[in-house]
Amino acid sequence: MFKKKLLLAGIINALCLTSALAANPLSVHVLNLQNGLPSEGVSVSLEKQEGNKWVQLSSGVTNEQGRIPALYPNENVMEKGNYRVTFKTGEWFEKHHTASFFPEIPVIFKADGSVPHYHIPLLVSPYGFSTYRGN
Repeated sequence: MFKKKLLLAGIINALCLTSALAANPLSVHVLNLQNGLPSEGVSVSLEKQEGNKWVQLSSGVTNEQGRIPALYPNENVMEKGNYRVTFKTGEWFEKHHTASFFPEIPVIFKADGSVPHYHIPLLVSPYGFSTYRGN
């Protein structure tokens, strides 16, 4: 009986966490095109454009799946505007003893409120990258 209660508590906890992350309006994902694997340990920052300057909102590090599932500050609604997600790829490649051309990759996007969630995937190699509006 105790095992069943523990299992049920774990399932409920996982569902609550999944729901909370799904409510976050921004996620990122980094994949290494050299080997096709997720890039764990990439530092990422999020900024919002305020007039002529950028204001930092949050930062994080990609998990073992190469993801940050909730990059936007918790319990906040994403305001319309221009945002910049900066991937610190040079640091990551250096840690992996690989020369690279891009020390960081900034991705600037416009949140227009047309969707409740924005996903920024980055496909990266030492000398090139690609990104797109994911879901």
